[in-house]
Amino acid sequence: MNAVGWGLVSAVVVALAATVAALAVPRRHRPAVTGVGVVAAGLLGTVAGVVAMTGTTWSVARPDLLPLIGLELDVDSLSGVFLAVGGVVAIAAGTYAIGAARHGLDGPGVQAALPAFVASLLLVPAAGSVGTLLYCWELMALTSLVLVVAEHRERPAVASAGLWYAVMTHAGFVAIMVGLLVAAGAAGDGSFAAIRAAASGLSPAAASPAFLACLAGFGSKAGMVPLHPWLPRAHPEAPSHVSALMSAAMVNLGVYGIVRVGVDLLGGGPSWWWVTVLVLGAVSAVYGILQAAVGSDLKRLLGYSTTENMGLVLVGVGACGMFAAAGSRALAGLALTAALLHVMTHAAFKTVLFLSAGSVLHATGTRDLDALGGLRSRMPVTTAAFGVGALAASALPPGAAFVSEWLLLQALIHGLPAPGVVPAVVLPLGVAAIALTAGLAVATFVKAFGIGFLGRPRGAGAAAAAESGPAALTAMVLAGLACVAAAVCPTLVLPTLAEVAGGVVHAAPAVTGTVAIELVGVSGVLSPVLLVVTLIAAAAAVVGALRLLARRRDRRRARLWDCGAGPLSARMEYTATSFAEPLQRVFDDVLAPEQDVDVSHHEESRYLVAAVSYRRELPDRVERRLYTPLLDAATAWGRAGRGLATGSVHRYLGYGFVTLCGLLAWLVVTR
Repeated sequence: MNAVGWGLVSAVVVALAATVAALAVPRRHRPAVTGVGVVAAGLLGTVAGVVAMTGTTWSVARPDLLPLIGLELDVDSLSGVFLAVGGVVAIAAGTYAIGAARHGLDGPGVQAALPAFVASLLLVPAAGSVGTLLYCWELMALTSLVLVVAEHRERPAVASAGLWYAVMTHAGFVAIMVGLLVAAGAAGDGSFAAIRAAASGLSPAAASPAFLACLAGFGSKAGMVPLHPWLPRAHPEAPSHVSALMSAAMVNLGVYGIVRVGVDLLGGGPSWWWVTVLVLGAVSAVYGILQAAVGSDLKRLLGYSTTENMGLVLVGVGACGMFAAAGSRALAGLALTAALLHVMTHAAFKTVLFLSAGSVLHATGTRDLDALGGLRSRMPVTTAAFGVGALAASALPPGAAFVSEWLLLQALIHGLPAPGVVPAVVLPLGVAAIALTAGLAVATFVKAFGIGFLGRPRGAGAAAAAESGPAALTAMVLAGLACVAAAVCPTLVLPTLAEVAGGVVHAAPAVTGTVAIELVGVSGVLSPVLLVVTLIAAAAAVVGALRLLARRRDRRRARLWDCGAGPLSARMEYTATSFAEPLQRVFDDVLAPEQDVDVSHHEESRYLVAAVSYRRELPDRVERRLYTPLLDAATAWGRAGRGLATGSVHRYLGYGFVTLCGLLAWLVVTR
């Protein structure tokens, strides 16, 4: 067993041991034991992933461990990327979880589910057979569901979010199972090696339905539109460290599944597969960031941001498949490299953003940006951490997302001369979608940071806020440092990711080397050390200038002319709703907001207004147009079915008799 095997097995063993310990140790020690176990499992998983990314593989088959199908693990460089990302996120989430117990999350079920969830996050990308993947995927779904509904007694919305998540994740599981079983049926074996070997003999009539079923199942886990409604519901209602694990690690496995099945196991397939992926990714990115830009719920905003960023990753995956189908292996490797880099950067900034949002929620008791403000002086570390994450998510230099999105743009732009009508139409649309999401992301996180943390407090909770405990602060600092590292030192991982992508798209070693050399060549001009020194010097200069201005202001204080209105108050500030109102007007046709003005008059005269109430909602239009009619139809069908269940045993026997006679008649006719 090599380093990859030792690291992965040790991580799973530690996580399962923490699960058992959470059920056995006293309540006061439970959070510390669970948190330490999650951190240790994350460290070991990170080590295994990093070693696997460098080209070290590991596989094992144990038919005696899982019922019916056994356990088969196969870790390659692609698995290593997602192992490393999941491990790093688990380190920060486990650190935060140590202090989260004081918020009522120290029950044995919740504490035991957390390390089991982390174990499943590490096992899914390591699965080497259909049966192992399905077992681990279901373990991930069940443990995350327990964590999502952890606070259902405190808030009724949690139960509704848990129901949506349970239905959507298990519908996705069924789709994945159907797609993988179709592929495995042609191979005669459930192992990934057998499916990969038999892919060339799989007919298009079987391969395309298998891919589309897997795309639907894995895409729903990634929050792809229109299969996304569970994500902005479940992620905000889950505990904040669980939200970080789900948004920064779990959704990545949906992307992993699409790449593993479509590119690796099925051999790439026709170009229209990947045109579909690219278009769905572009729609997801634009729709997700639009919903985030006009939202005022901080954690729901971050949930829609996850849909946006996973959409950008799917744009890269779709471009990779298109280029590979056209024979442009270098461009395919570049597009997949950009997608994998964005997976890493998104994991870094979404972890710090969700942990910071959790700190704000516990300090103020609200997620409503309209009721926040003034947190900069009361929660300075949380404010700084959220600011780092907001800069990283805004796709502006020197943010982390700028590098990955710029690389993705370069891949699409260099692919524009590709022959064919479809690429000539789809690739410019992909470029436009990335540019639009980048601009809207800036507006979204300027709103979230400026309205939520700066200015004056607009609510009692914000006015009485206090900084979080040491465990939460440590977790936010660790995640913030990961964002900084991803921003200033991207060339440390780019050559490795280029090698991983080259191996996935079966690029020749010379092509892989070309891509890696081009990416490394950037570091010759923009040295990471030079970037770090420059940023530190710039930050020191800004701080010095601000202090100088503050000293001069203290020397001569003067009240500015305020037109007789008195000092500025919170009522004079922008709220999140008013800040986003111009964007809402621009995209009214897409967002379809609902507004209602109710005017109440005095009884004495209809000309005298007693009160005016204004209600404005921005419902999810996809959910309203697609899922609401389906739910209404299912409800009507259920009500109609109640008339058949009268409680009469004689009627039930009659149903059985009629059904049996119908089956016998059908057999007679069809023979």
